[in-house]
Amino acid sequence: MSAFNFEQIAVVRSCYKEKFGIPRQPGLSNSAETIIELTPPYNQEAYVRELEGFSHIWLIFIFHQHLGKQAKPTVRPPRLGGNKRIGVFASRSSFRPNPVGMSVVKLNKVSIEKNKVQLYVSGADLLDGTPVIDIKPYIHYVDMISDATAAYAEDKPEATLEVIFSEDARGSIGPNLEQYPELEQLIIETISLDPRPAYKDDDSRIYGLCLYHFNIKWQVIAGRAEILSISSG
Repeated sequence: MSAFNFEQIAVVRSCYKEKFGIPRQPGLSNSAETIIELTPPYNQEAYVRELEGFSHIWLIFIFHQHLGKQAKPTVRPPRLGGNKRIGVFASRSSFRPNPVGMSVVKLNKVSIEKNKVQLYVSGADLLDGTPVIDIKPYIHYVDMISDATAAYAEDKPEATLEVIFSEDARGSIGPNLEQYPELEQLIIETISLDPRPAYKDDDSRIYGLCLYHFNIKWQVIAGRAEILSISSG
């Protein structure tokens, strides 16, 4: 069996500081602006020359929190309610023989300042600190196949929870809007997709979610997610 070594070429700087709450596919939360920071020796203008001419890019990355974990032959996708097992190669689960993932994201800006090369993207579903091992341009006529079909993920997941803010939570957003103007919309987009595990069995539970450096407490009551508090920590 052959072994391959790959170098990290970039690192993800994301608002998602923990796995819980990250959208389960890219493009579901466009308020989540992410920075892809190229690392030496790849932090040179030459590596990204003409990349700005593409509206979207592919990011090939490592599920770094799964390094050293045993792969699973079958997994339970959330899109199937977490009840049905399918082969891992029929999923995008992180429990893979090689913990490699891919995401297509919108490229908003390429920033080059001396020895710092950064790609500003939106719609990413990536944990802060994720190692990137390759970047490729999204090419419309090749990457978009109009007659493609999917066994269990035919349609884009829709928001299932209405999100409301308590008076306390609403008051906490205001002072932070100058630095984080998309904070409220980011919270709505993230929680409306219902990041709770498919096997949830306690509707009274209070959940915690970390975005940037904010700890967000929320609870689902009668099909509505109420943001109880937003604190910095």
